[in-house]
Amino acid sequence: MAKLKLGPIVDDKPVKVTVELPASLHRDLVAYAEILGREAGQLSADPLRLIVPMLERFIATDRGFARARRKLSPKSE
Repeated sequence: MAKLKLGPIVDDKPVKVTVELPASLHRDLVAYAEILGREAGQLSADPLRLIVPMLERFIATDRGFARARRKLSPKSE
């Protein structure tokens, strides 16, 4: 079983966003969705639905971003 950074995708109300992806990135998203589906014992997820959780995960684990964000946030007194 692969150790993926994403867990099952939560079913949430979608928001339409248009973005152009390189073909190689789209192929990787399709493959990731297939593997994630197998890991969760479900059908393959829509690869486009992986983008938001991946971005959220990336931002949540980016220590440099967290430090910079804390510096920009007003100090609570």
